[in-house]
Amino acid sequence: MAGTVLPTTMDVPTKAVETSINPPKDLDAGALFVLKSKGSWMHCGYHLTTSIVAPVLLSLPFAMGLLGWVGGVMWLALAALVTFYSYNLLSLVLEHHAKLGHRYLRFRDMGTHILGPGWGRYFVGPLQFGICYGAVVVCSLLGGQSLKFIYLLYKPNGSMQLYQFIVMFGVLILFLAQMPSFHSLRHINLLSLILCLTYSACAAAGSIYIGSTGKAPPKDYSLSDDGANRLFNAFNGISIIATIYASGIIPEIQATIAPPVTGKMFKGLCICYTVIIITYFGVGISGYWAFGNGAQRSILSNFMAGDKPLLPSWFLLMINVFTLTQLAAVTLVYLQPTNEVLEGFFADPKRDQFSVRNTVPRLIFRSLTVVIGTTMAAMLPFFGDIMALFGAFGCIPLDFILPMIFYNVSFKPSKKSLVFWINTTIAVVSSALAAIGAVSSVRQMVLDAKTYHLFANI
Repeated sequence: MAGTVLPTTMDVPTKAVETSINPPKDLDAGALFVLKSKGSWMHCGYHLTTSIVAPVLLSLPFAMGLLGWVGGVMWLALAALVTFYSYNLLSLVLEHHAKLGHRYLRFRDMGTHILGPGWGRYFVGPLQFGICYGAVVVCSLLGGQSLKFIYLLYKPNGSMQLYQFIVMFGVLILFLAQMPSFHSLRHINLLSLILCLTYSACAAAGSIYIGSTGKAPPKDYSLSDDGANRLFNAFNGISIIATIYASGIIPEIQATIAPPVTGKMFKGLCICYTVIIITYFGVGISGYWAFGNGAQRSILSNFMAGDKPLLPSWFLLMINVFTLTQLAAVTLVYLQPTNEVLEGFFADPKRDQFSVRNTVPRLIFRSLTVVIGTTMAAMLPFFGDIMALFGAFGCIPLDFILPMIFYNVSFKPSKKSLVFWINTTIAVVSSALAAIGAVSSVRQMVLDAKTYHLFANI
């Protein structure tokens, strides 16, 4: 027997035998088909890395430019420590409840059973759904921008518009979105892990080369002289870095692990954060050193001087192909919560996953999800600014605040204990940062409003 843990959110008075091959009968179709518990701790590490380490890390030099050397490096390190601690707490809470006989497979299940039904249904669930689907839209936008970059690299005066490239990326995702379960992405996510290490190494090498050969503009590391601008820039930089460390789907990733789950998530986190330290610090520090305050929102933009590439065209092509391929993997990972919800509504858990009854609705609704996300990305190419606001309101609560609350409520540590006050302090400070970060994001949207129009060719 594999253990005595029942992988369901239903409270049960007795223990039940469960294996990853024969799951319990009371799971809905979303949990049964999408969140199959068959993976190992290594698979968990691949999923975690893909959910966190994405091409948005190429904006770290820009974020460091808003904070300066001291603030940038300190916050980069502190965010790594806090999120590793937070995700590990969330894992411990899940393991604790699994030992009690109710294994929670989804973030909203945790909210429902730990804080109350209203929290799961009206706060945690919608918040997570909005963040994850927003990430799908942003990935579609970034995929289109990457394709456009490749196009302009070889045809600088080309007339194709951004929305056309976004549609091309959407067609690719339309096919890949039919992957049946989170677990079925394990090999794609291993490739994703390799790709993020590769393009990060290329980005760091490119920055060091340009910075050391004098091709970069004069370096300026000074912060704004205006106190208000300096403050808003700092909080904007903090929000960007916090969002880059965000996941939002830790319970769903842990749900893919075959029982018993004890200790496996920690090993997966160790894989993930090894990659994070290599990529985030490598790209962030090298890019800021090379370009200073001139670092753009994606460091790849600094590799071009107008229409003239500062690095060999083949090198720029290689980086963009790597980032484009990994964006597809990240998009698939963040589609999983949407897939789980849709299959919970439209699939029949009593029928085989690949029966006509379940295959046809899956094909229709997953395709519709991708079409809507692609259309939003094409219509709203400024969606990245909107997601910065969502990040402040969504990523920080899901990844910095709720894990602390879940731990304190589940384990009830003494109010005199160190862990209680560490968790409380992180939750309170993160709440303040979320509010201030939201204000900074709105300010940035106002400043950028002049560039906003539907189907803009940014």
